Amino acid sequence: MLIKEASEKWNISERRIRRLIQDGRIEGAEKIGTIWNIPDDATKPVDKRIKDEIEFKIDLPEDYFKEVDEKLAKLNSERPLSKEAVKTLQDAINLEWTYNSNGIEGNTLTLKETKVVLEGITIGGKSVKEHLEAVNHENAIEYLEELVKDQSEISEWNIKGLHQLILKGIDDDNAGKYRNHNVIISGAKHRPPEYIKVPELMEKLIINYEDWDGYHPIIRAALLHGELVKIHPFLDGNGRLCRLMMNMDLIKSGYVPVIIKKENRIKYYEALDKAHTTGDYTDFVKLITKAENEMLDRYLNII
Repeated sequence: MLIKEASEKWNISERRIRRLIQDGRIEGAEKIGTIWNIPDDATKPVDKRIKDEIEFKIDLPEDYFKEVDEKLAKLNSERPLSKEAVKTLQDAINLEWTYNSNGIEGNTLTLKETKVVLEGITIGGKSVKEHLEAVNHENAIEYLEELVKDQSEISEWNIKGLHQLILKGIDDDNAGKYRNHNVIISGAKHRPPEYIKVPELMEKLIINYEDWDGYHPIIRAALLHGELVKIHPFLDGNGRLCRLMMNMDLIKSGYVPVIIKKENRIKYYEALDKAHTTGDYTDFVKLITKAENEMLDRYLNII
């Protein structure tokens, strides 16, 4: 039987079944080409996960996502889009994504300077670190796109892989490795957990994420970002990583990537800190929804 059939038979999400296959927990599962086949008489795996019962507050009207979903439906109805137009728009989006995501973290390259750096030209008066942050972020986006193309799951492995690209040449000793000491986030009320708890919390995050299918995709992506950055698993690069993972989830759900603009940094930080200290994700979900609406408008304008 196929993964979908096993999902219906065992009442387990398709995402969870793929995870169980990867962990070798479904005996006889065999991959033929790109499709997994599971023996019809395979036994339903025992759920050995330890879940955290996390409650989030998200106070939104019932039809809150109507506008964004209608825009997405309109965009999908026009597919396939012009390859040339999409390529031009995606290049512009990836550039702005890199510029804004790095800018939020203090990178001083302008949008034009970022473009020049990505073309292989060195900017006088700018540090090597700032140059590497631009190049690394673009490489991370390309890696993310490959993960989506290969239908890869949200996993600790992929999180670490993206982080390794973000810090490549900047801090190779800590790239792709969970932090080994405690940290404090300047200006935030929330204090990240002790470093010794990070591996367990990351494992639980992925487990809980797999159970968020009941949420609207934008809420799920926002929760992934918020709960990941709440753990603050790495010494540096957490913000850029979390925005990448959020967009990976949005793209996998059929949406388009969003850009948190540098000038909205304060609202962005305040919404996250509110979510981390009270569990109320309303403001953060609104911020992400607004960004998704804006990005869908850009796609619709090329039709």
